[in-house]
Parts: sequence; structure tokens; C-alpha cells
Amino acid sequence: MSEAADQIFATLRHQAQSGAPLYLQLRKSIEDAVNRGLIGPGDALPSERDIATKADISRVTVRKAVQDLVKGGILVQRHGSGTFVAPRMERVEQSLSRLTSFTEDMARRGMVVRSAWLDRGLYAPSPDEMMVLGLSSSELVARVARLRIANDTPLAIERASLSASVLPDPADIGSSLYAALELTGNRPVRAVQRISAANLGDSDARLLEVPPGIAGLHIERISYLASGKVIEFTRSIYRGDAYDFVAELRLTGPSEEGRP
Repeated sequence: MSEAADQIFATLRHQAQSGAPLYLQLRKSIEDAVNRGLIGPGDALPSERDIATKADISRVTVRKAVQDLVKGGILVQRHGSGTFVAPRMERVEQSLSRLTSFTEDMARRGMVVRSAWLDRGLYAPSPDEMMVLGLSSSELVARVARLRIANDTPLAIERASLSASVLPDPADIGSSLYAALELTGNRPVRAVQRISAANLGDSDARLLEVPPGIAGLHIERISYLASGKVIEFTRSIYRGDAYDFVAELRLTGPSEEGRP
């Protein structure tokens, strides 16, 4: 850690910031140092004991400030290694008006894409899968779950469900589910998406390499063939610090109001 950055803790001791709790003052000092570039991505912070000594505050106060910054994605803690400034995340914009696969979307941005398989197999359908995909309890559902990674950064967990009649062997999928569906004439042409905020649970946070409880995006998508038949039911979790979803809105003119 540089001398200039080291001074943020010594300076805190002499600041007369009445009113704000000490842990909030420390949190702001560290965050300001990150934003000003005094400490950069990957830089290690001193130990709790060293920070407490430099700032003349308790280790409990230091721990609370650091935990808040970890939850906010400013810092990361690595077991046995210490606390570090989190790597800067380049945000990805995705249009809500185009139906594309993750592979296609990232390739257009020149990003190197890969997937880590979490699951791909045939199962008895859940009640939700039966209702959305129109399956009976005697039919099977193909489930495909992947951790989607771009430029070595995990961005999303995608869990797709399709009728086994459409995807009888999920192991046949290569890098793109939509490419596999296109070969059999089953690529969707439209979809309805529902996006909601979600706090990431332990297992999803671990896969996405973010702190548990951090904000993410839960996306439920139902995709259709040109005939109107539902072909895919997907539930995904996206990193909230990496994705911006963008939609173009048009003002409806008087002559268009009431049109179906």
C-alpha cells in the first residue's frame, strides 16, 4: 500500500467529523481513497489491527466498516490472504428489445466467452415447468444450467428448461443452446422477460465470486416459436454490478392508442 493511501487512516484520527459513527467515517475514507485512485484494484489493505492503530479506533469499528464495503462490492476478502480492493467491473449493456443468446451477445462485444456446466440432464418436471412448458407429469424435462463467463469474469447463472421432446440429449449442446435449437428448427423468435431485484444466496454468490447478500438481477424468460408454442423456460441470476439492461421507449401517438 502506498504512503499516500496509508495516510487515509492517520488522517481519520485527526478529522473532526462529529455526528457520523466512526465506522461510517472509516468506510467513507476507504471508499474515497478507492475512487481517487490512492488504492487500486487488487491492492491489499493493512490488517484490522494496523488500521485500528493508525486510525486510533477499535478493531470492532474497523471490522464493521470493512464488512460494509465488502457487501457493497468495494472490497473483497480472501480467506487466509486478507482484504483487497475489488477489481473494477466493466459494465455490460444488454438491449431488452433483441432476443439473442449470451454467446452471441458477448461475441459482438469482442469478449472471450466460456461456460462452466452446472447441470444438464433429463428430469421429472416441476409444477412450474409443467405449467409453463405444457408438460404432463409422465413427460421429461431437459434442464441446462451454466455459469456464463466473459473475459474470465463470471457474469450470470442461467438455468434453462425445455421439453425433452425438443432436447432429448442435453449433453449434445455445445457453446450455445440457441445454436443447437436452430439446427432442429426450434430456435425461439420472441420472448417475454420478467426482471426483478434479488439478493444473492450463498451458493449463487460463490459461483459469481461476489459477497453473499449482494444485489443481483433475477430474470425469468419464457421463449416462443413462431407458432406461439412455448419452447424455453429460463431462470437466470445476473451480477448487479456488471449488467445494465436497456430498453427503447416510444411515445404512443393518439392514432395508435387502443390498437391491439
